[in-house]
Amino acid sequence: MSFKAFWVEKAEAGFTRQIITREEADLPEGDVLIDVQYSSLNYKDGLSATGNPGVTRQFPHTPGIDAAGVVIESAAPEFNVGDEVVVIGFDLGMGTAGGFGQRIRVPASWVVSMPDGLTPHTSMILGTAGFTAAECIQKLENNGMTPASGPVLVTGATGGVGSVAVKLLAQLGYSVAAVTGKPEREAFLTSLGAESVLSREEAAAGADKPILGECWGGVVDTVGGDILFNAVKSLNYGCSVAACGLVASPTFAANVLPFILRNVNLLGIDSVQLPLQEKAAIWQRLGSEWLMDLGALEEVLTLETLSEAIDRILAGQMVGRGVVHLQG
Repeated sequence: MSFKAFWVEKAEAGFTRQIITREEADLPEGDVLIDVQYSSLNYKDGLSATGNPGVTRQFPHTPGIDAAGVVIESAAPEFNVGDEVVVIGFDLGMGTAGGFGQRIRVPASWVVSMPDGLTPHTSMILGTAGFTAAECIQKLENNGMTPASGPVLVTGATGGVGSVAVKLLAQLGYSVAAVTGKPEREAFLTSLGAESVLSREEAAAGADKPILGECWGGVVDTVGGDILFNAVKSLNYGCSVAACGLVASPTFAANVLPFILRNVNLLGIDSVQLPLQEKAAIWQRLGSEWLMDLGALEEVLTLETLSEAIDRILAGQMVGRGVVHLQG
């Protein structure tokens, strides 16, 4: 059967993007064939669509690290035709044809049954970005963070991870301080539950100092660079930063003083290779006690509008979550 897919090809000068028709027989081998109803746009998809070799090396290629839809063929006993499922991470959309196509075929070990409380649509308003926000908060709480620990700082707060983190933290009773380089989005952030909004310059101030005053009971950092280590230097005693992004920089100037004087933690977050059992448990939380109304975060995208949105997300111009409607 034929289907539509977003197609990135390597050209003599750069990369081209178009919508093409593919056949199911063209897809890689796998246990589960899925009719993809929704995907979502993440920063990593933008990197894949522009030939970043750290994400995708083989072209032509269909990006899309997220997919949600319905099983239409299964060689795995745990999945039946008609089951609603979600796939994020592993090699999807990186080396394996991804969710920007109306069909994917993947190993059963990548697939999570859709939890009660979520649908293919609502799961993709979350997508990898929302899932990563939840993973950050879960790891911070597992390391002792509670609302009594102090305000929680969220950097890159208008982006996909940041906006969901602000919303979820506020819903869980935390006082949230949001960092953004988009001052015109302050009302958007306060509508999600942020109690204060800091500029990028405020968050970066003091990068030359070895340690800063105690401010934060926890941090969700999506940007890296000096803002990340400023957050480490500003943690309350015994508290933690969850680091999941590098849009500002993958490096920073560091010293050991915050760690040995304040007993703080820098926690790494990865949603790609996280074991399937752990992924399924977080999805279950997002469909139950962490269920959120995220409709205000959604920007509706289609295969036809995806290329322009890729340019915007790479330029830091997207707000919230871009959800790709594949069957409309």
